[in-house]
Amino acid sequence: MEKSLVIVKPDGVQRGLIGEIISRFEKKGFKIIGLKMIHITPELAEKHYKDHIGKDFYASLVEFITCSPVVVLAIQGDNAVRLIRNMMGALKPEDAQPGSIRGDLALSKSYNVIHGSDSPENGEREVGLFFEPDELFDYERDIDTWLKT
Repeated sequence: MEKSLVIVKPDGVQRGLIGEIISRFEKKGFKIIGLKMIHITPELAEKHYKDHIGKDFYASLVEFITCSPVVVLAIQGDNAVRLIRNMMGALKPEDAQPGSIRGDLALSKSYNVIHGSDSPENGEREVGLFFEPDELFDYERDIDTWLKT
């Protein structure tokens, strides 16, 4: 089972899209094992975006992600990272397929409402950055037997 971090970014929170976004993952059958609203600090943003330090867009990235509360989710499932990335759609909304989160909801490359881990390794790392072990829940769902192929 893979884990992925999903962030409903400040624009998604401000536009009232939290429920819409979470609902899409629940309808797909993913298990939400952690969920909370937080205000990302500059220090946490630096750890999260460590691969972008020194790039010309880094400062604006940190400024945006720290400007408003966000909702963070730890999601678990088979092939979670790849499937979540597909559900999110392309980074630029004009390239995202209709039916994807960004294709339906994002306004621009900068205001694209959602972040998702880009690899299983980053999924584990990012979930660990945003959640303490006691904030993650392992539980059985009756529907899980219907979701296995």
